[in-house]
Amino acid sequence: MTSLTSKLKAGKFIVTSELTPPKGTDLSRLFAKADMLAECVDAFNLTDSHNSRMSLAPMAAAHLLLDRGVEPILQMTTRDRNQIALQGDMLAASSLGIENVVCMGGDPPHLGDHPDAKGVYDLSTMDLIHAAKQLTKGADLAGNKLDSNPAFNIGAVVNPGADDLDTEIERLQQKVEAGAVYFQTQAIYDAERFAAFMVRIAPLNVHVLAGILPVKSARMAKHMNENVPGIDIPDSLIEQIKTADDVKATSARLAADVISAIKPICAGIHLMALGWEDQIPNILELSELS
Repeated sequence: MTSLTSKLKAGKFIVTSELTPPKGTDLSRLFAKADMLAECVDAFNLTDSHNSRMSLAPMAAAHLLLDRGVEPILQMTTRDRNQIALQGDMLAASSLGIENVVCMGGDPPHLGDHPDAKGVYDLSTMDLIHAAKQLTKGADLAGNKLDSNPAFNIGAVVNPGADDLDTEIERLQQKVEAGAVYFQTQAIYDAERFAAFMVRIAPLNVHVLAGILPVKSARMAKHMNENVPGIDIPDSLIEQIKTADDVKATSARLAADVISAIKPICAGIHLMALGWEDQIPNILELSELS
């Protein structure tokens, strides 16, 4: 049983964050960030070619973090591999001691740095979750028995701000039925809207880690509002960032305000700092989580 699994079952408030493997083989900066945050972050997502930009495979980084005593969460995307490769990679991860996985589709290849690459998407996200669950039961997707069973703590993603929230909740329920036990969300900026979402999914009894993404500039906020589904950053927040004397300090305070408002109603938070990892301890202190 992973430490993350134990903490979720015990009801401990969880803090996860993200680390992006490099485009290359130098992991020194990734290790430095992990070491800096190891005392305040319970586990780190290792992203899988984030934004479809080719990078070092997250399994290697996850394994090396384990060697340093840091708990990883392996992102598994259906974008680049077929069902044979995905199942093989999950077995490989288990053999390396990696048990936390989070299943998702992945950004389309045309958005990244290899726009001519072909997306595979042999499995849906639901299928991938089901495959992970089947492996823990001792069989692959074709029904063939395994000689030993991996133990996975299976996660997925959800968007509480989706325009079609009924469909999003229906998909959440399907992911739970497929085997997901915890969810990391799209970035949250409206605590009341998130609270209404949590009321609706309460019967599903799942662990929700609310996404927290500090706003780095008014330009970033405008871009997210216009281009990222489910994101609605209030004008009042954008104005505070726009007029701030110290943008980092203001952004950290605003993120902490959201955390303070939602922490009684969720299992934890998933902090996506996007290069501002040095602000994570400050955000946690301001939100009285450290």
